[in-house]
Amino acid sequence: MPNEMFEKGLKIRTEVLGEEYVNRAIKGANDFNQDFQEFMTEYCWGAVWGREGLSRKQRSLNNLCMLAALNRPAEFETHFRGAFTNGCSVEEVKETLMQIAIYCGVPAAVEAFRIGRRVMDEMEAKDSGGDD
Repeated sequence: MPNEMFEKGLKIRTEVLGEEYVNRAIKGANDFNQDFQEFMTEYCWGAVWGREGLSRKQRSLNNLCMLAALNRPAEFETHFRGAFTNGCSVEEVKETLMQIAIYCGVPAAVEAFRIGRRVMDEMEAKDSGGDD
């Protein structure tokens, strides 16, 4: 059941990941995963992303490191896109992926760069009107 922390989380989640993505996740929930969507929105996005201690930019860079280390490519892609929404520069993201290579291993960085290049190509094509 939505509450104040859920609403805070929904706002942050939408600002970071985009309205289309969040609406698809929330409205696509069913009896099986509805509670999980609410839990994640309230606690992950509201209670943690809503804290003051780190900027959204720093949280995005942290997530890229953790998701690469955990070998979670779908979530990595989602947060790669969100990193730019949160103000990360291409240089900051590239340096984060280099850090991943050292601390998580080259295979994790290879996958991170592969996903990143594809996403950046898609974003560039969209920005130039190439996906019409």
